Amino acid sequence: MPDPSLPLDPSTVVVTAGRPERSPGAPVNPPVVLSSTFVSTGVPPAGELFYGRNDTPTWHPFELALGALEQSARPALVFGSGMAAIAAALSLVPPGGRVVLPRHAYGVTLAYAHDLTARSGIEVTSVDIADTAAVTAALRAGRPASMLWVETPTNPMLEVADLPALVAVAHEAGALVVVDNTFATPLVQRPFAHGVDVVVHSVTKYLAGHSDVVLGAALADDPDLHARLHAYRTLHGSVAGPFEVWLALRGLRTLALRVARSQASAAELARRLSEHPAVLEVRHPSLPADPGHARASALMDGYGSIVGVRPRGGADAADAVVDAVRLWVPATSLGGVESTLERRRRFATESPTVPEDLIRLSVGIEDVEDLWSDLERALSRSAG
Repeated sequence: MPDPSLPLDPSTVVVTAGRPERSPGAPVNPPVVLSSTFVSTGVPPAGELFYGRNDTPTWHPFELALGALEQSARPALVFGSGMAAIAAALSLVPPGGRVVLPRHAYGVTLAYAHDLTARSGIEVTSVDIADTAAVTAALRAGRPASMLWVETPTNPMLEVADLPALVAVAHEAGALVVVDNTFATPLVQRPFAHGVDVVVHSVTKYLAGHSDVVLGAALADDPDLHARLHAYRTLHGSVAGPFEVWLALRGLRTLALRVARSQASAAELARRLSEHPAVLEVRHPSLPADPGHARASALMDGYGSIVGVRPRGGADAADAVVDAVRLWVPATSLGGVESTLERRRRFATESPTVPEDLIRLSVGIEDVEDLWSDLERALSRSAG
């Protein structure tokens, strides 16, 4: 392990964190331990391995690495999926509590939160997370808020929140603040630096980065919150397979390279799309005219690799673009090495305020000229 007293850039942390201790003959990479149970007698002391649902050593290197990247006081907790981590975080809202969450967010997060209203009497208040005054009013009005849920940038509208201001207002109102940091990654945004209570990730996306695992993670600095999330994972069986976590750690090693390339390509594609006659609107915080540009420039170390585009001609034109591409992959999910796209309102769980014609582009690491050639051809075909 590197000297912990040496300050390291995040691009170095992704390579060095979670490595085995150095000694002659030691492996450079941590091993995969494929065992559901461990030798144990008597009452296991705290921290001793005894059963794979409680803990397994292959989780630890990834959890340490992600905790270091997020600059958390504690290791991350890996979950079997992003939604498992999201469900664990939402379990911190007490029965009868109230959660304030963005009107635009991951569709299944919205669906799960509203499902809690029927099962636990939880009230859900939807807000425009980029409108700080509206969020403040929602936190202070009505039933006391238990939690503020933040996506920034939002999925799929790419709205950018004033995270420090929202944390201050939420804590003043007695609410926990949870940030889904999947889109930004810890290389672009570190929510704990702004006083956030819990951070969640869909590890499936950028962290693993190769569209070959389904995993999630949750982090909390506070020991009580960390313990509650850990207990949820254990009691609900929301656990990850060791091999999948090992793959995610291997993917994490190239995160800095992948994010740097995909962000640069996303900004260039957004610029070209904004000038294309077949395009009605483009959303990407890198664009000077984008509503989130100033805030992203001040609060983030980049603008992300997701682009929203609305072609002229409505939903039919958007579907035509998706059908016409040959290099871009028509698929859901995001954050892989391959570039994908989809019309988001094809899903019933998507927010009704997302335009019917919005295509979400997840920019990968292919050559940007090849990506543009394929996309421009599809746009021209849909328009003519």
